[in-house]
Amino acid sequence: MTEKSGKTVRAEQAVRAVRAVRAEKYEAVVVGGGAAGLSAALVLGRARRRTLVVDAGEPRNAPSAHMQGFLSRDGMSPERFLAAGREEIERYGVELVRDRAVEAVRDAEGEFDVTLAGGRTVHARQMVVATGLKDELPAVPGLAGRFGRDVLHCPYCHGWEVRDQAFGVLATTPLSVHQALMVTQWSKDVTFFLHEVGENELSDVDLRRLAAAGVRVVPGEVAGIVVEADRLTGVRLADGSTHAREALFVAPRALPRTDLLQQLGAELRETPFGAFPVIDERGLTTVPGLWSAGNASGFAEQVINAASRGYRAGAAINGELLFTDLDAAVTAGGAARV
Repeated sequence: MTEKSGKTVRAEQAVRAVRAVRAEKYEAVVVGGGAAGLSAALVLGRARRRTLVVDAGEPRNAPSAHMQGFLSRDGMSPERFLAAGREEIERYGVELVRDRAVEAVRDAEGEFDVTLAGGRTVHARQMVVATGLKDELPAVPGLAGRFGRDVLHCPYCHGWEVRDQAFGVLATTPLSVHQALMVTQWSKDVTFFLHEVGENELSDVDLRRLAAAGVRVVPGEVAGIVVEADRLTGVRLADGSTHAREALFVAPRALPRTDLLQQLGAELRETPFGAFPVIDERGLTTVPGLWSAGNASGFAEQVINAASRGYRAGAAINGELLFTDLDAAVTAGGAARV
C-alpha cells in the first residue's frame, strides 16, 4: 500500500471541511428545549426539515414536581414531559445539543448565524427563540427554597393540590389584588399581606371586591415564612406577629430571556409583566425569519399554551420555507426562458 500523496491528503481535507460546513447548516434552529421549542421542532421534523434544537436545560417549571392542566398529561412531572418530547423529536431526525446560544446575527441573505457557548457556530434559514423566562421572587427569606412546593404563583397550576387550605397572598404591586381574588376559587380562607403595597394604593373597587370575597387584608412588611417539618406553617411580619398559613401565593417578577431577540433587532413591547417581543398570530417577530414562542413571547404561556404556540410557529416556518423555495424556482425558471 502506497503512502498518500500530499495532493490527495489536501483534497480529502478539503472534502471533510466542506462536509463540516454543510453539517452546520440547518433549515431551522430552535433555541430553547422546553414545551414550545420541542413542539416547534416536532412539527418541523415531521415536515422533513433539517432542524437543530439548542437547549441550555433551564426550564421555568423545574422547581415543580408536577404540571397540571395539560390534557392527557395532567400530573406528569416536567422532567418526564421534556424527556418524552426529546425522544419524539429524535424519531424524526431532529438534532438536539446541550448548549447555550450566546450570539446571533442575520446575514445579507436574511438567514441566521448562531454562536453557542461551546464555540460552535450554526447557520439556519429560520430561527425560533423559545428561551422562556426566569422568575425573580421577592426578597423575603425562605421563599426561594419553597417555590413550586407551598410557595406558589399560579392557581391554575397548583390550586387544586392545595384546595381548602389556609392561603396567603403576598402583595408586591397593586396588581396582586387580582391574584388574591383569583385564589378564592380554591379556598375561602385567604389572607392578603400588603407587604410592598400601602393601603392607600388599593382602589375603592379593590377593597370592596376583597371584602366581598372574604379576603382578610393585613398591612405591614413580610419578614419571612415559618416552616416546620418541611411544611409551610405561617407568614411572619416585621413586627414579629405570625399568621398561620399553609400555602403562600406570590407573583414573581418576570425576566424574559430576550437577549437573542434584541441582538437581532426584534421590536419589544412593554407589558405589566416585562418586555416581550411583538409577534403576529403565528409567532413571527418584526424581523423576517425570526420567531418566538412560549414564555419568551409572553408571561402567561402555560405549558399547554407554549406547546400550541410552538406547533403554530413550526407549521408556519415550514410554509415559509416551502413557498420561498417555490418562488425562487419560478423566478429562476422565468429568467431561463427570457
